[in-house]
Amino acid sequence: MCGFLLRRTRDPHLAEDLAQETFVKATRAMLGWRGENPAAWLLAIARNVLLDHVRRRRVELALPDPDELGVPSIGADALEVRDALDRLPPQHRRLLELVYLEGFSMVEVAAMTGKKHSTIKTAVWRARAAFAEIYGAP
Repeated sequence: MCGFLLRRTRDPHLAEDLAQETFVKATRAMLGWRGENPAAWLLAIARNVLLDHVRRRRVELALPDPDELGVPSIGADALEVRDALDRLPPQHRRLLELVYLEGFSMVEVAAMTGKKHSTIKTAVWRARAAFAEIYGAP
């Protein structure tokens, strides 16, 4: 769980503080635990603690015009990737989003889903193959 928070915050002190808050919340919520996978339960609490932290710290800044920065606009490739993801079966799409867009490791995805690491690894491999087939198709 600390690794998950550290990858998300990139600040070891903040990750430790959030992990501590996660365990406090988990201790308070222990009566509501229904006996599911404890690692998945703690990761869900850690994710919620992280989201709460981000919401509390959110500061809105005016963004400069992208033309002034020389930042390219979203290209056709990004739209094609999103379209290919949308055409995947839901289970494949969700796995690829968890691993590649949300940054969860395969071990964390296995803990969240209650499946073995090897099962998730194989499922991600199959999802990537399905994505490549759709993305490469005209």
